[in-house]
Formats: sequence, structure tokens, C-alpha cells
Amino acid sequence: MTGVESPEYVPGHGLLEGRTAVVTAAAGAGIGGATARRFLEEGARVLISDAHARRLKEYEAELAGEFEGVSALACDVTDEAQVQALFDAAVRQHGRLDIVVNNAGLGGTSDLVDMSDEQWSKVLDVTLNGTFRCTRAALRAFREGGHGGGHEDRRGGGHDGRHEGRRGGVIVNNASVVGWRAQAGQAHYAAAKAGVMALTRCAALEAAGFGVRVNAVSPSLAMHPHLVKVTSPELLEELTEREAFGRYAEPWEVANVIVFLASDYSSYMTGEAVSVSSQHA
Repeated sequence: MTGVESPEYVPGHGLLEGRTAVVTAAAGAGIGGATARRFLEEGARVLISDAHARRLKEYEAELAGEFEGVSALACDVTDEAQVQALFDAAVRQHGRLDIVVNNAGLGGTSDLVDMSDEQWSKVLDVTLNGTFRCTRAALRAFREGGHGGGHEDRRGGGHDGRHEGRRGGVIVNNASVVGWRAQAGQAHYAAAKAGVMALTRCAALEAAGFGVRVNAVSPSLAMHPHLVKVTSPELLEELTEREAFGRYAEPWEVANVIVFLASDYSSYMTGEAVSVSSQHA
């Protein structure tokens, strides 16, 4: 199949003007870094985070050269104290928290028959447990009032008593199409991402009571330098050929969907896992 060329980069439209966001695993390469940039282009203030402190500071400096309102704090999502410090910092710096993007995840390739407990546990702890820790911290901040949201404040009339004082907040988790479909050598990663989808749905039902929306994106193949390092050229070619457009996604194309889910354009969506691919089944 001949691949369709990537579209032109879409300019910002102020969709997140005045919001404060936390984005994990956002040290430049990949979906997290692209999301942080897109959020800044859409008018948000962004606290970026990553376990790799040096790369994080380098990306913070790069973004700060182009945008106002960007800051960084290193965070290992497997460490509860670091997770809590990240969310405390967001509220302390900006007085509010509106959007959280849980992008941290860890992959790897190993057939289940040869997989060690350590391989299984490491992928699950970063990808699923890390998303749980950050989601929990975000929900606590939203529930306890460390948020701005503003969605219902702008709508005017039509409220009933159940909605008074609910200002909202948004969480977007990064899942994967392998949470729906099988791929050899990915049992740990697929189980973790399927767990992220289930966590998203359950959290959405619980958080609706205090005006918070929780959704997920499920990409298939978004190309970035780290992926190239850990994936064979043969597998990348095979995965690319499966895509409807015959090409991989640019990270910013996934980030565009995250912007939509974080914005008021998706105000009635919660508990959804949105495929950014044709490979969801």
C-alpha cells in the first residue's frame, strides 16, 4: 500500500485558553511532548512531567523559548510521593487544575511463555498503576476544589440544584488499540492498556458526580524516536502497512484528539476510549 501523506499541521484556535494542565511523560519525543506543545498553542498553562529529568528540562527550555506558561517537574509515576508532589505543584503554581493527561506508559516485547514476573510487573506498574495513581490524585484535587474547570460557569441558565457549584475538570488517559486487539509479544502491555480503558470507564462514572469528565485516546502507531529504538524495522513496516492510510500517525495527530477531549467541544463525552486508528478491532 502506498501511504497517504501526513496532513499539514493545524494551528491553535484558543480552545484551552486560561486552563491549567498537567501532562505526564512529556519530555519532548512522542505523544506527551506533542500534547504539551498543542496545549500551549491552544492557550493553556502546562506543567510537563517525566521520569527523565535531564530530557524534561531540555524540553521545558525549548518550549519556554516559544511560549509563556510552561513549567516542569520530574515525576516517576510509580512513586506515590512524587505523584502527589506533582499535583500539589500544579495547584500551588497556578491556583487551579483543569486538565490532566496521563500519558506515562512502558512497553516491551516478550512472548508470555518466556516473560518474567519482573517484566510483567514493571510494565503494569508504569502503564496501569501509574495511570491509577495520577487519576486518583487528579480526582482528589478536582473534588477538593483545587481546580478551575469553568465549563458550567460559562453556560448561564438551565441549571438545576444537582449541578450548583460543579465546575468540572478533565482527565485524558493514553490507552492503545492493543487494549482491544491481540498482538504477539505484547501480553503485558495489552493487559495494562485494557486496564487503562476499564479504569477510565469506572472513574468516569464516579467523577461525574462532581462534574469531571474522564476519557481515553487509543492510538495504534504514532512514530517517535524512542519507538524506533525499541522496535525492529520489520515490525514497524508490518504495523504501518496495517493502517488504513498506509502510514503511521504523527504524534501531534494524536495530540489533536486529546485537545478535543480536553476542550468544551467534548462536553458530553465521558468514559469513552477513542480510537486514533483504523486498527481498533
